[in-house]
Amino acid sequence: MTLQELYESIGGDYSQVMRILRMEKLVDKHIRKFSQNGVVERLLEAGQRKDPTELFEASHAMKGVCGNLGLKALCDLASEISEEFRPGSARRMSDEEVDQKLEEIAASYQKVKEGILQYAEALQ
Repeated sequence: MTLQELYESIGGDYSQVMRILRMEKLVDKHIRKFSQNGVVERLLEAGQRKDPTELFEASHAMKGVCGNLGLKALCDLASEISEEFRPGSARRMSDEEVDQKLEEIAASYQKVKEGILQYAEALQ
């Protein structure tokens, strides 16, 4: 499996990540470490506590990491949560809708983690 095939299998944007990181070696390094950086887990934990400040900070951090790695679906979902809990902004989603978005994030994250694992195993 190539890096580009990985991105196709997980719904990522390979051309975006290459524009940002510019070298496959860097993309490979950072995508393999993605599931170890804890950014998604931090958001999911903040969602369990329903802490608006934590939800904003965790989703904003996740949005940046996922954007830089070309993980568009995760980036878009994190952006929705980030905007929902941005300080000074009025809430538009119910708690149930936020929970649903967090479930979507968890499912999408699982797909990405599985793809990365398959990619890493294919290289061994």
